[in-house]
Amino acid sequence: MGAVVGTLTMQTKQRRPSRDKADDDLEMTIVCHRPEGLDQLEAQTNFSKRELQVLYRGFKNECPSGVVNEETFKQIYSQFFPHGDASTYAHYLFNAFDTGHTGSIKFEDFVTALSILLRGSVTEKLQWTFNLYDINRDGYINKEEMTDIVRAIYDMMGKYTYPVLKTDAPKQHVDAFFQKMDKNRDGVVTLDEFIFSCQEDENIMRSLQLFENVI
Repeated sequence: MGAVVGTLTMQTKQRRPSRDKADDDLEMTIVCHRPEGLDQLEAQTNFSKRELQVLYRGFKNECPSGVVNEETFKQIYSQFFPHGDASTYAHYLFNAFDTGHTGSIKFEDFVTALSILLRGSVTEKLQWTFNLYDINRDGYINKEEMTDIVRAIYDMMGKYTYPVLKTDAPKQHVDAFFQKMDKNRDGVVTLDEFIFSCQEDENIMRSLQLFENVI
């Protein structure tokens, strides 16, 4: 989960070209020209209007068209994992952001998810993470889905992961996940089981707090 939040917030701060005051003033004028949109987002998220303006500026720097398709999302995300292949994990992450299943991510989608990951309640953060792992969106996490996610994470980390892992590491990781979270041993993990198990784990709870003040 830390990889999700850390890289997404870095996108709003890195790769900004040099700008003069006129450019800033012009862009702020454009942002402020949408007061109803900002007011609505301020009410729907845990960000202030000023924070939303900063996030919007970073989003527009990366995506001048105002929307991100999956290929562009993969290209942006892969920059933060140069030693691995982040494409598969980025695909799953893109689908988690694209809640409307439109094939693109708008600023509203981006900032709503970021608000949950950075400022949401524990339950909201865990529910968002569950939805990321629930690839087929049937309300359960099965072993195949969890294996796909774990392998995607290992691929993304690249050489920083593989030298210290055995070939059966993904299976071991998934088995441990289900041993801990599949409370009724029916072969799937429900949202309630996921939230309950995570709340019992001190390490997971600490990781949820790491990025609360990142912006």
